[in-house]
Amino acid sequence: MIPADEAAAAFPTALSAYPAAGGRSLLDILTERIDVEPFNAIATAIFFIAVIHTFAAARFTVLAHQVQHRRDEEVRRAGGVPRPSVLAEGLHFLGEVEVIFGLWAVVLMFAITLFEGWETAKHYLNSTVNYTEPLFVIVIMTIASTRPIVAFAEGALRRVAQAGKSTPAAWWITILTIGPVLGSFITEPAAMTICALLLARRFFDLQPSKRLKYATLGLLFVNVSIGGTLTNFAAPPVLMVARTWGWDTSFMFMQFGLRAVASIIVATLTYYVIFRSELKALTSRAPVADIDRPLEDDNGVAAPLLPVPAWVTVVHLGFMGWTVFNAHYPALFLGGFLIFLGFAGATAVYQSRIDLKGPLLVGFFLAGLVIHGGLQAWWIAPVLGGLTETPLFASATFLTAFNDNALITYLASLVPNLDDRLKAAIMEGAVTGGGLTVIANAPNPAGQALLSRFFDGAVQPVWLLLGAITPTLLAVAAFRLV
Repeated sequence: MIPADEAAAAFPTALSAYPAAGGRSLLDILTERIDVEPFNAIATAIFFIAVIHTFAAARFTVLAHQVQHRRDEEVRRAGGVPRPSVLAEGLHFLGEVEVIFGLWAVVLMFAITLFEGWETAKHYLNSTVNYTEPLFVIVIMTIASTRPIVAFAEGALRRVAQAGKSTPAAWWITILTIGPVLGSFITEPAAMTICALLLARRFFDLQPSKRLKYATLGLLFVNVSIGGTLTNFAAPPVLMVARTWGWDTSFMFMQFGLRAVASIIVATLTYYVIFRSELKALTSRAPVADIDRPLEDDNGVAAPLLPVPAWVTVVHLGFMGWTVFNAHYPALFLGGFLIFLGFAGATAVYQSRIDLKGPLLVGFFLAGLVIHGGLQAWWIAPVLGGLTETPLFASATFLTAFNDNALITYLASLVPNLDDRLKAAIMEGAVTGGGLTVIANAPNPAGQALLSRFFDGAVQPVWLLLGAITPTLLAVAAFRLV
């Protein structure tokens, strides 16, 4: 009998433990792997239910509003005071995209416990799953969204926007071209956070049409996904394979970076041409958001904020640099984050309120995603490993829409003896498809969390897909035809 601790450590089944493919069909391989480990089918079924749930999230939000409205009307007719409905709040919770994978991770945990035992479930969740990326995103998103960092980024981009007379269109182009490229240096989550905050202030607050809002969101997600490929340390899908495949920054820049920049410029200008009339019309509208909103003390009294001194900005940039430099070492960047929170408290007169809810929700989303993703290697690896270059690119792009693209590249790194062209095709496909859905790229949930209030509280997956299709196709052309 296998000891409990050894059985727990053997879950999930290693790819090397499955029988060799031996030239059999993909269906035969997957069927055999389910026979070897029946829980594979259960884990993947739960994962796909969670994916379907993300597409239905907006519907839960609508139902929550309807239930609350009916409840309020009933209470008013009875002469009472309306109160939040428990059912409505529950439906609203189910409509929060950021919590979906975490909720289904609870279901997965119970399933592992039922079929494999509590020791196995405990070992998998605590010792097998790597939570470094979710923790990193929480920290970098929080620091990047502080007033000194946003003001610094806005000041730098303002110099570029001034060339276009600082119109909404000029800001729109500047943020969507330069901002994503910054992701190669300050990390994609930080770039997404800054771009989303600036777009909120300089564009979304002007109340553009629904079509333009989703086109902008799709363009932002795609541009950030490919904009992190100029270096080998800033984009999650690149980080997963750079050391294993021996890719340095010079290789990334020449192999992917130049074409990524070209795609970003062409896609942004294409959308500008399509929406130029509406973008010009936004010039007459005044923004209402204010990054310099005052803080309130413990008595609820607003305290005026002072201009941010240069030394405070430098310290914030230093904390961001520390976090990026130690991105693989949670003890170091979390320790630095605690010191940062103390510094932010000491310099509160220069800070806007630090809201941890958004970053924590995004981290929870990513944690749920990696919990599910760790049990999908049994089918993703043979799908990727049995394809030639062009089908491999297409498959990586498609699979990325339903998995975090870092997971796709990581699983590809486990496939032995991959040709260099196949490695490049996987990376190109993974970053190209990174804007198709909210779950396709780790920074996307951060962008959604910061901008969801402009989309009636929830981004509709189908509209996001439509908004991202054009820049995705242009990225395909840049990577595969140029």
